[in-house]
Amino acid sequence: MLNSIKNKVIISVQAMPNEPLYKEECMLAMMQSVINGGADVLRVAGARDVKNAKKLGVKVIGLTKPDKLPDNWKEVVYITPTLKEVNELIAAGADIIAFDGTSRPRPNDCTLKEIIDTIHKAGRLAMADIATLDEALNCYNLGADIVSTTLSGYTMESLSDSDEPDYELLKNIVSKGIPVILEGRIWEPYQVSKAFEFGAYSVVIGSAITRPQLITKRFIKG
Repeated sequence: MLNSIKNKVIISVQAMPNEPLYKEECMLAMMQSVINGGADVLRVAGARDVKNAKKLGVKVIGLTKPDKLPDNWKEVVYITPTLKEVNELIAAGADIIAFDGTSRPRPNDCTLKEIIDTIHKAGRLAMADIATLDEALNCYNLGADIVSTTLSGYTMESLSDSDEPDYELLKNIVSKGIPVILEGRIWEPYQVSKAFEFGAYSVVIGSAITRPQLITKRFIKG
């Protein structure tokens, strides 16, 4: 499974419950649209969308998020935070399960080791969403199969005003021999090419393709 996502452009198809595209038929249409465009690996949130993505015959990275992000979202774990959410994604059929791999405390005293071991016992791959090199090293040492730069710039330990992907973090992780996905702030095709030049295992693109409200804001602001 890990080899099957190497050198892939993975599309994140997600919406929050308060957004128009969150409706099931809308998310299905978005998934099918990006598949028609050539995507064969999707990153989706919640058991409903994991099940629907699997029906479309693609490889699926599953995660969970709360219906509404807490006001202090930069300080807390909210991506697949506990074993309850992990087991929901396993039952839904996710091939790879993504979870917050930062050093912040998890709800219910759940540990990263427990998360990773539970994923592996179910025969799935464990993807750690991290923000720093130390977090990447820690998760990999605990058994994570792959790490992703998803949270770089979005935690108190990694705050950044940059509009560019975190290439430095990517290069630092690559130098340690850890398979790493570049995710976050990717808006142009040249940034994808650059990521692969720097050794990215794969690249995840979300907002630039599947979040029309954010795409619109960029043009309006410009």
